[in-house]
Amino acid sequence: MAEITIAGVMRAGAYSPNHIGNDTAIFNMTADELRKRGCQVNVYSEEQFNAQGGVDEDYIVAMCREQQSIQLLQQLEDHGKMVVNSGYGIENCTRERMTRILLGNGIPYPESLIVNTNENVKPPIEKAGFQSCWIKRGDFHAMHKEDVSYCRHAEEAQEVLQEYFYRGIKRAVINVHLVGDLVKFYGIMDSPYFFWFYPFEEGHSKYGHEAINGHSRGIEFSEDKLKDMCQRAATELGVVVYGGDCIIGDGGDIQIIDFNDWPSFAPCRNEAAPHIAKAILNRFKS
Repeated sequence: MAEITIAGVMRAGAYSPNHIGNDTAIFNMTADELRKRGCQVNVYSEEQFNAQGGVDEDYIVAMCREQQSIQLLQQLEDHGKMVVNSGYGIENCTRERMTRILLGNGIPYPESLIVNTNENVKPPIEKAGFQSCWIKRGDFHAMHKEDVSYCRHAEEAQEVLQEYFYRGIKRAVINVHLVGDLVKFYGIMDSPYFFWFYPFEEGHSKYGHEAINGHSRGIEFSEDKLKDMCQRAATELGVVVYGGDCIIGDGGDIQIIDFNDWPSFAPCRNEAAPHIAKAILNRFKS
């Protein structure tokens, strides 16, 4: 008899831009690792999960990102079901919430403006002293390349923001562009497992934005400091399985620029999957 029965909810393809295969792979490998540990894992698509209004299982492993899915997860959690990643944590990783939470808890993050897409942003950008910046949809997870846009000056930022408005996106976050080495990381809450690499050098990309910072200079930094910063961010955001990006500035200064609930772990999924399964099971048992 299975130790526990788990519902595994996959991520809809629309929320895995250019990474459908990678997201599916880490999900399936984690499910297999849970089965090796004596669990029964029943897999549902995100569409099935929404269509049937949730699942009966008391334990849920979720990669979903649709608004309806997140609300369902939160309702199930409120009624006592255990969910990893939490629906509340997934929602916290949407851009505006993430920005407010990280800055509000003193976690190093770029200077940012949170704006309505129908406003004139040139004066606040110029007042903040942003020479170049990134505009990112604030209301939800990125689904298209245009949901994250690099802007060379305030005039271009205004044009991009107007495009967001025409697309029906009402809120946006403007991050100052940071110069330095771009580093991508993957981690798991309360686990020794942590992996980082330079995505531009490895040709790892979702939208091609890695080319903006270009080749790394190999600036020295503290891996322990980065791991501790990411664990703090995961705690404040409420996610167990996470990943993201940071910039290493001159002198080894580290700032997180993106933080995601359960990314693909594409370069390291063979090593990561057993650790993810172990962390999930520990959560459920405790």
